[in-house]
Amino acid sequence: MTSMEILLKRHLQGELDEIAMIAGLVSKIRPKKSSEAAHAEHMLGALCHILGRHPELRAALRGAMLKLLGTHKPVSLYVESGILPSTGFFTELYRRVSHKILPDAIDPNYLKDVFALIFTHQGDEVWVNAVPDARWLELLAALRFDEQPAEAGLPSPVRGILDAVLVLSYRISSIGLEPELIRNEPSLEEFASPFLTQNDEVGEYLEQFSQAWADASRQFQDERHILVLLDQCAQIIQKIRRTASRSGTSISLTFLLQRLKQQLERMEHLLAILAALREEKSGERALPLFVVLFKTLVSGECHKNDVRQHWRESLELLALRVTENASRTGEHYITSTRTEYFSLLKSAMGAGLIIAFMAMFKLLLAKQHLPPLTEALLFSLNYGLGFMLIHILHFTVATKQPAMTASAIAASIDEHGGNSQDMERLTSIIAQTFRSQLAAILGNVLVVIPMAMLIAWGVMKATGVHFIPPEKAHQLMDDIDPIHSLAVFYAAIAGVCLFLSGLIAGHHDNLAMYKRIPQRLKQLHWLQRLLGKARLSRVADYVENNLGALAGNFYFGCMLGGMTAIGVLFGLPVDIRHITFSSAYLGFSLIGLDFAMPSQELLLGALGIGLIGLTNLVVSFTLALSVAMKARKAAFTQWRTLLRSLGRRFRQKPGEFFLPPISQKSDETDHH
Repeated sequence: MTSMEILLKRHLQGELDEIAMIAGLVSKIRPKKSSEAAHAEHMLGALCHILGRHPELRAALRGAMLKLLGTHKPVSLYVESGILPSTGFFTELYRRVSHKILPDAIDPNYLKDVFALIFTHQGDEVWVNAVPDARWLELLAALRFDEQPAEAGLPSPVRGILDAVLVLSYRISSIGLEPELIRNEPSLEEFASPFLTQNDEVGEYLEQFSQAWADASRQFQDERHILVLLDQCAQIIQKIRRTASRSGTSISLTFLLQRLKQQLERMEHLLAILAALREEKSGERALPLFVVLFKTLVSGECHKNDVRQHWRESLELLALRVTENASRTGEHYITSTRTEYFSLLKSAMGAGLIIAFMAMFKLLLAKQHLPPLTEALLFSLNYGLGFMLIHILHFTVATKQPAMTASAIAASIDEHGGNSQDMERLTSIIAQTFRSQLAAILGNVLVVIPMAMLIAWGVMKATGVHFIPPEKAHQLMDDIDPIHSLAVFYAAIAGVCLFLSGLIAGHHDNLAMYKRIPQRLKQLHWLQRLLGKARLSRVADYVENNLGALAGNFYFGCMLGGMTAIGVLFGLPVDIRHITFSSAYLGFSLIGLDFAMPSQELLLGALGIGLIGLTNLVVSFTLALSVAMKARKAAFTQWRTLLRSLGRRFRQKPGEFFLPPISQKSDETDHH
């Protein structure tokens, strides 16, 4: 006698209740490793064999399952498991974190809690979903629900589904009146809103369903009209999302739309089950739908306290809006003509000019040996205000590009699906991006080094003293030495800061649209009196188009300025290395040493600057591309094909990666 037979017989003899028996069966079916679904398949097959040989055990298990579905209040399981709660993003995040530490009290009167007693491992979701639907259907077929005596009235399990549909209908109606939704779709306030109409239809449908179950001859209106209304609700969700992509979004709106979408899908699934049961009361046609629902409910319960999944799923849609703003900005950083290329080169040279002075102020502040917090604050203001000035003057910092251009490339992959026929187009965009990055780096470095030398020489001529003494010059050169220092690691930290600044920029662009900041600025009467209506309008328009870039630049400066202080505060090897500032320090050091720099030190400094720049770009670009791709759910599996295409293009037209052709074909410039 197998262990599963023993469990079934103990239940038949009254030694185990239905919950303990089914939990015991699941523990026997559960593989040691959740990925080993073959074991679960084998055990389910063995259980089917037992049920086929022993009618009394089959009847016991069938009765236990029907009792679970009928007497343990199933509504909360159907309407909540796998669906975002109404509490909002941060409240739910707090709940999940707290329940990780101190789990919920179990109430066996609710089927939702019974699931937690049966599927006790978080990995249960893996093997339950990995087992083919056919195997679960085989188990349900082996239970022979047709042997169950027919009930005169509506069976309790069916009544539970009807109640769940009604609850979902009420919840969908209430969400349809949320101010967040009405703000983006004012027509929802009208009486004809499908969110409200579907509730009336559902009430009539459920009443007729109960009557038709008892008397098959009664007239019955099917669920098709309800499904049409639910489809209209889904179309409104899509319309609101399109509106939000133009006018901005928020975490609460994203959370609300996702929850509403999940409720609509669950309601459609439950209605499909009811339709199948109405056509055939034995439930055979509904079994495949029950299997899909079962897998969904198990997944929902296994992940109900999963903080990582909640964070990822809730922020994916918001990240899409943020990266869309970044991708639109990124298009301006990709040059396709020589005019755009040399314009970018000139703007990068202008940035190099300002960064030389920013590096000078940073060294002057460092000479004061101020308290760490004060020093970090002044460093942050120096960097942050300097980067903002660079943006206001329409100059370009090379390392600011990757976070933006990565989003533009992700948008291109998402738009074209990454198909092979679009590979040439994608190759062109990457080639254009590469030469644009190179132009910006050259523009920054070719100006910042001689400008730093000129500043140091001017100070020496004016004061008779070197701007930085020789020992400080050697220290600066040691800081960018890629072999004997952590320069490359610190450059990677700077790359992370660059990536974060790109997200911050996208967030503030979204914020400006969603909060309607420009329109609110125009309504400030005191500001209108101060600036005048026309000038205030120009200021508001500037804020609308540049708030994200200004915020991203300022916060990037704060991250660069505060990183050293964080390292000092926590005793960690944390600092930053940025290609343009490292280049400026090379220029200052050359004058500080009167050009008497050992050739090895000079070569290591040049190598360090190259590696720092490469690390800045690669880290920020990789992180930004990864987030942009995940946010868009854009799968691109043809990386090898893309690399081959890039290699072929480089062999055939190497100059395209360094300088735009004199005449550019329109099909390669249309990506804007």
